[in-house]
Amino acid sequence: MGLLDSLKRDKKSAETTKRVETSAESENSTSKAEPEINIEDIEVVEREVHPRVEHQAVATPIKTMKDKAPVNHVIGQTKVMAIINQKGGVGKSTTAINLSAALGELGKQVLLVDLDPQGNSSSGLGVEKSQVSNCVYDVLLNDAPIENVIIPDVCEGLDLVPATINLAGAEVELVSEMARENRLKDAVGSLRGKYDYIFIDCPPSLGLLTVNALVAADKLLIPIQCEFYALEGVTKLLDSMKRVKTRLNPSLDIFGVLLTMYDGRTTLSRQVVDEVRSYFGKTVFTTMIPRTVKLSEAPSFGQPITQYDPTGKGAKTYVDLAKEVIQRG
Repeated sequence: MGLLDSLKRDKKSAETTKRVETSAESENSTSKAEPEINIEDIEVVEREVHPRVEHQAVATPIKTMKDKAPVNHVIGQTKVMAIINQKGGVGKSTTAINLSAALGELGKQVLLVDLDPQGNSSSGLGVEKSQVSNCVYDVLLNDAPIENVIIPDVCEGLDLVPATINLAGAEVELVSEMARENRLKDAVGSLRGKYDYIFIDCPPSLGLLTVNALVAADKLLIPIQCEFYALEGVTKLLDSMKRVKTRLNPSLDIFGVLLTMYDGRTTLSRQVVDEVRSYFGKTVFTTMIPRTVKLSEAPSFGQPITQYDPTGKGAKTYVDLAKEVIQRG
């Protein structure tokens, strides 16, 4: 039986091999029977190709003073305030942008001078700094008229003197200039009577740019963060203010102290509030700026909080602060 089984398997294997070979030959003969393609018979159709046009966003041209909307009220005595604290990250630019915008929406004419080389107030109001041809640097060092630098109506009732990266070298370049401390005062002086408020957003230092702001300002608005090191460095700022008041600007004084980034849920914030109020007394504003996500987000959209989140807690707080500033006169 074993021999017969072996013969049967060999016969079956041979038949299978024959069928495979026959199938392969049949496929080859079919492929050979296919007609060859004649290149001359191919019809070539020419198609007009249009170049791809990339649509780029057209930048909005920066306005000049000739484009400024007319003022609908009588402007009294102009109040020039420097928003100042030598400590960084306390909310100077946030306060400068949002307080100015809130006052503008309350019917006041406001000018914001961005004196910080970082230019946060400029970008926070939606100004594309790469398009700015002249900035506050040209006012301080190239004797450019400040009217030629102002960007009008960045928000309702709010004009801006922008800052660019050029301002970073102003500290060094001002050293050799005549009357270096009075450059900003002379420029801003020509605008008195044209604005209700002029705010100066100062850099976080006590260099020549800050001294220019101290000489130009009538009053100081000092933001203080509700954190552990809140009062650190404020004593040096007060010493600098006293020296400037004695020698350069006798009218300089504190208009108000503003508590920022307040979180009523923490004991630390409440302790800082008590300490600041006991130190500065009645100069501390009743309004305190809360720590909110919307206030941090608004600058990335180039809008003040009154436009970005008009019904939010941050916007309402800055409107309350603007009303308190008006009440103080």
